Amino acid sequence: MMPHRAWGRDLRYLALYLVKRLLALLVTVLIGVYLTIVVANMGGQVDELRRVQIRSEAFEQVRADPAFQEMASAERNALVERRVALEVERLRLDEPFLLRSVDYLQRAMRLDLGRAEQMHSDAGSRQVRAIIVERLPATLLLFGTANLLVFFSAVGSALWLSRRYGGRIDRLVIALAPSSAAPGWFYGIFLILAFAFLVPLLPPGGMVAAPPPQGLAYAVSLARHMLLPVAAMVLSSIFVSIYAWRTFFLIHASEDYVEMARAKGLPSRLIERRYILRPTLAPIITNFLLMLIGLWSGAIILEQVFNWPGLGSLLFQAIGFRDTPVIIGAVVIFAYLLALTVLLLDLLYALLDPRVRLLGEGRGGV
Repeated sequence: MMPHRAWGRDLRYLALYLVKRLLALLVTVLIGVYLTIVVANMGGQVDELRRVQIRSEAFEQVRADPAFQEMASAERNALVERRVALEVERLRLDEPFLLRSVDYLQRAMRLDLGRAEQMHSDAGSRQVRAIIVERLPATLLLFGTANLLVFFSAVGSALWLSRRYGGRIDRLVIALAPSSAAPGWFYGIFLILAFAFLVPLLPPGGMVAAPPPQGLAYAVSLARHMLLPVAAMVLSSIFVSIYAWRTFFLIHASEDYVEMARAKGLPSRLIERRYILRPTLAPIITNFLLMLIGLWSGAIILEQVFNWPGLGSLLFQAIGFRDTPVIIGAVVIFAYLLALTVLLLDLLYALLDPRVRLLGEGRGGV
């Protein structure tokens, strides 16, 4: 009964720890989103620009309408003012910015962002949620594929190199590790020049061919369009990951318990899996997820370079159009993705590292 009781106590401590971390991340997201609302509205200055734009559009609509051309100038100006007042009331521009910013914050956290001011989805919807939902799968597909490829290939390569310490390939990886200082979009530009123009083997951008093919041809076209952006992201992080994780493996390979396992005659594969790979999983996953957080922040430029129709390019376009609802919506999604990544990091670290002790009786903090 004792192991079951201890297991239940650990689960309670884990749940309590995750709740505390979730609340802390929620507060962080709230602060970040509110600052985005303030910056995107320039502290309310954008509202003044919006009023000028509303007045200009109302005046042009009245002047272009033949039904109002015979109207007296005073009546036409009064009609323009009524239309401006209705639009200002609809957009709540007559309320104090502080009040609207708090209301906008709570709606933004629920992704209830109303209608976009300039942009629309491919299906023609002006709802911000529909625009974001349409772009989100493309970002998750691209970054999920690239990061899973980096993780599994880097772990396997690092484990293989740890058995060949000091060899030619090991020295080559060490020499190439500083190349990961360049971001993915930097490599993307050169890959486009090399494989889309000098040697035209792959498309320079986009997600699929135009017009989109059907069936299996769609999957083939999608894979061809993904090759260059995925390769750019892999090149920007693979060598430093292999170098860092190979160092973890080398450090643990020299521990006394590993030497004892070798002295007992255990197979080398078993020693690697049980005594080297398992203890290093926690710092490796920590390093990987921190790298993933950095890649999320670089999504805007990378997707713009490859004309990839994801959240990054959506945010770039929304900034160009000064479409505040779309800007805030995209930032909220990125904030949620970052928070979920950090929460996943905390959960995996608590599960993988046996030295981690959650708060409880007779236990220290994490």
